[in-house]
Amino acid sequence: MVFSNFLFAQKNVKTSDTNDEITITARIEDGYDLWLRYVKVQDSELLAHYRNNLTQIIVQGDSPTANATREELQRGLSGLLGREVPLGDAVTLNGAVVVAAPDSLSDELTPVHGDGYVLLTKKVGGKEITIIGAKTSLGALYGAFGLLRLIQTNQPISKLNVMDNPMIQHRMLNHWDNTSGRGTYFGRSINLSKWYELPEKLDPLYTDYARANASIGINGTVINNFTVDLLRTEDLKKMAGLAKVYRPYGIRIYLSINFASPLKATEETRGGIGDLDTADPRDPRVATWWKNKADEIYSIIPDFGGFLVKADSEGMPGPKQYGRDHAEAANMLAAALEPHGGLLIWRAFVYDQDVDPDRAKRSYKDFKPLDGKFASNVIVQVKNGPLDFQPDEPFHPLFGSMPQTPLMMEFEIKQEYHGRVTDLVYLGEQWAEVLKSDTFENGKGSTIAKVVDGSLHGHAITGIAGVANIGDDRNWTNHPFAQANWYAFGRLAWNPHLEADEIAREWVRMTWGNEHTLVNTLQTMMKGSWQAAVDVRSPLGLNFVCARDHHNPDPAGRVNDYWYADKNGIGYNRTDHAESGWNETGNNENKIGYDRKDLAGNNWKETGTNYVGQYNEPLRTMFNDMKQCPKEYLLWFHFVPWDYKMKSGRNLWEELCYKYESGYEYAKTLQKEWKSLEGLVDAERFALVSRKLDEQEAHHKLWRDTCVTFFARTSGLEIPSFVEGLPSH
Repeated sequence: MVFSNFLFAQKNVKTSDTNDEITITARIEDGYDLWLRYVKVQDSELLAHYRNNLTQIIVQGDSPTANATREELQRGLSGLLGREVPLGDAVTLNGAVVVAAPDSLSDELTPVHGDGYVLLTKKVGGKEITIIGAKTSLGALYGAFGLLRLIQTNQPISKLNVMDNPMIQHRMLNHWDNTSGRGTYFGRSINLSKWYELPEKLDPLYTDYARANASIGINGTVINNFTVDLLRTEDLKKMAGLAKVYRPYGIRIYLSINFASPLKATEETRGGIGDLDTADPRDPRVATWWKNKADEIYSIIPDFGGFLVKADSEGMPGPKQYGRDHAEAANMLAAALEPHGGLLIWRAFVYDQDVDPDRAKRSYKDFKPLDGKFASNVIVQVKNGPLDFQPDEPFHPLFGSMPQTPLMMEFEIKQEYHGRVTDLVYLGEQWAEVLKSDTFENGKGSTIAKVVDGSLHGHAITGIAGVANIGDDRNWTNHPFAQANWYAFGRLAWNPHLEADEIAREWVRMTWGNEHTLVNTLQTMMKGSWQAAVDVRSPLGLNFVCARDHHNPDPAGRVNDYWYADKNGIGYNRTDHAESGWNETGNNENKIGYDRKDLAGNNWKETGTNYVGQYNEPLRTMFNDMKQCPKEYLLWFHFVPWDYKMKSGRNLWEELCYKYESGYEYAKTLQKEWKSLEGLVDAERFALVSRKLDEQEAHHKLWRDTCVTFFARTSGLEIPSFVEGLPSH
């Protein structure tokens, strides 16, 4: 290892004596700092260890990213050590933290790729130093955050030998935000609420948003909803202001675009901003319109990321109206971006009723035939499940069915179906489970993580997206524990093979502190929270029990839609065969609602929709057999009699009630656990979480009471005695 003479020449340190203690002004913990709190290390021995090994900061270069790295290291180390850590031009002390130039670490950087980094303890020039090494300036920034994470979580740093590479190329947030400023349950839009001020005025909030995202490796952001057109020149200039702030932190801006943008604006045209009478992807005028628009965008924002498209879905126009398929339309747009290195992201969230009566099958049937037909700069973005971010649902079968097409995972960080900002729900558990799921596409071990990171099929383009839960609430996410989902998404986007428990523990230590009881209690609360949310909202695979607001329960309004229930049983037959529980006429006595029939008049509910046929073996056989089907998906794949014997020894009705009761009981347990931490948590955040947990308990009770009562009335069965507070009849 050879370092430049410049770096190790003896020069004066630029700032004050490293032994000077910082006078820290007491502050209210309001959650604004997220996991980047940088409070003084409380363990005295560990603090001494850090102070001996972190004595000065040397960052070469004066690029915007190098400056961001320097500022973050000084901010973080000075806060964590409780004294100012000085900047310098050269190593003068043992314990210097050096962001080294790539050419000085050629051997050590050989296994590093992209924006990865190494953290090393080395003795150089007679001084023992900590080295942050990377091939790119952004990698060095990621390495700085990696070092700070180790200190925040109280890890030893005297003998560092860490290498960390991002395993997914495009790690992106999707903001479904509007220029009116309206975001969703957690305040107004971060990017668009002050759109009118751009580009002249740049809110400091933008920088802190970029810092938080860079700290967990997120490198892209889609700033707008599909219904918001930001392709006009005046909007692009505003966007350039955001890009200027985000650029040093490695975050590229992407736009959700309207497929029909080239059309003239009329009452009949949703979002047209052009001057054409067609948006047909085969029309040369349309291709030229998009080429010119892409050229304009890149002339204003040279590092623009690309387009995200939602077409032929939920009222958005698309290629089907012109008789074209998704690949043909995507490729036309991709051609406009390709000269600039832009990415075209095409969402697979489509569910045209004409494709198949079973909504779960529709996306697969639209996209599977297009495998291998997309251009090289196109990636298809697929939700984790085939319906719509349900509390729990089987993984989307497309992940095991499109080997020639890069697929981008889409998770929902905001808790649309998981209690919004009322519930403490750690979604890292769900996402890690999905990523570990085996598609069996190339035999055993063909996990979704390997599909998404490109290793299963060797794709050069890889990506993962999270629908953001961030707004302009002071603590960003409204519920303090919702921050954990933002953090977990970023960490899994960097490495989809990480464990959810490990991520939760990191977040707790960085956000709340390292006291042993505090860490263990909070991690335990988080670990069971997703299952509790599933138990009251989607037990045993029963999906869409919610009202149209996707938050409150409404089984009476959903029965005979995505599932069926009558005196015989409950569920949905997605097998390839007939199942017991339905009479031959399809007109079951006491059944509420109606029977769906396909266009030929056949009762496909009885014979099964054969959704299982979209999975590879042995999954197909497992899901198809009621006895083999995993309990958590039983009612997703099968219509099951109420008296069906479960492995627990309970019958189905008792098991369903047990799930509802368990979800409610867990909510009560959360409050008890939280109250035990009084005094270990700052007063402001303690009070806020206490209020949230009271709301969660009440909401879980509402779900339990509404659903159990409805299903008791539908089935004609008595409510088991273990369901407290409800009459048996």
